[in-house]
Amino acid sequence: MGDNRNVNLPPGFIFCPTDEELVVHFLQRKVSLLPCHPDVIPDLELYPCDPWELDGKALGEGKQWYFYSRKTQNRSTGNGYWKPMGSDEPVVNSDGGQKVGMKKHFIFYIGESGPAGIKTNWIMQEYRLSDPDSGSSRSSNRRGGGHSNIDYSKWVVCRVYERSEEEEEDDGTELSCLDEVFLSLDDLEDISLPN
Repeated sequence: MGDNRNVNLPPGFIFCPTDEELVVHFLQRKVSLLPCHPDVIPDLELYPCDPWELDGKALGEGKQWYFYSRKTQNRSTGNGYWKPMGSDEPVVNSDGGQKVGMKKHFIFYIGESGPAGIKTNWIMQEYRLSDPDSGSSRSSNRRGGGHSNIDYSKWVVCRVYERSEEEEEDDGTELSCLDEVFLSLDDLEDISLPN
């Protein structure tokens, strides 16, 4: 893709892929060593980068950033860490509902791992293939078997964005004033006071 991470798409085109398109058209082709047109998503080692540093490094479209990364257990950055939230969600194709991948959500916390971390509005969706061997067998057949010993299941494609305050607070339920006061008191446990 070259050194320019901010790809200019032709006028009238925006990059707004669905979950299925991210897994099938982009991630599966990358894992299979097949060309992807347009080749716009860069490889990026995510975890040294804080989310606000992605601009200029990842493919940015609107207020979302996209990139490929190697899957890792260490999700710490210079100023914080990505904490998983919820359980994995299946990504299914639109034709028959067949599972083609999995999606995991993460939220970014500033500070060290543990109760001292401060929750931010930065969200990451990490997509991986559901069958790690789904792409490598095709690529080894096309390329004469020379790449069959490489584990391509280590690749993920990520979408990072900053959730607005309205999105965070609007979950479809109405809260009374007292509920909001009690919920704000729960946040006091996360605050560490100096000695």
